Amino acid sequence: MLMQHADLKEIKEITKTALKNQDLLQQLNSSAASQKEIRQVIGKITSQQIDDSVEIRLPIRSDYGANLRIGKGVFINSGVMFTDLGGITLADKVLVGPNATIISVNHPLDPQKRHEVEMKPVLIDENVWLGANSTILPGITVGKNAVVAAGAVVTKDVPANTVVAGVPAKIIKEIGEK
Repeated sequence: MLMQHADLKEIKEITKTALKNQDLLQQLNSSAASQKEIRQVIGKITSQQIDDSVEIRLPIRSDYGANLRIGKGVFINSGVMFTDLGGITLADKVLVGPNATIISVNHPLDPQKRHEVEMKPVLIDENVWLGANSTILPGITVGKNAVVAAGAVVTKDVPANTVVAGVPAKIIKEIGEK
């Protein structure tokens, strides 16, 4: 999805939501909150009921917040960044390592269009493990049961039941191999 010329009303709404959610995250990240309180605030930001099985370590960061979907049994470690204007889905039982970054927004390479925004949703499928400091780029699907190694930069879809590592990330192993 390419957002070339959002009208002023759309931009104002996006900005209003982003600023409201930034305030909520800042308050949350600077408090001693219980898991129940964390889930309540994240639920308010995402406009969804966050299941009691979800655990989130603070701080958590997002540029927008309203386009983040979190399944059941998800664990999000500290320092994670969600750039979710284009949409990010964490399916059930996803593990997100510390300081991971998931990005659903980019800018065009063309210098004349550089200030436009390209939005591409990201899907982190069921039972995926994203290692510490991994980065998932816009439009990526990480398949069921896959593992993204610490520090990897994922530029292409990751097949189910594989381990990827490196910059750019490449398949290094199929899960189930000896």
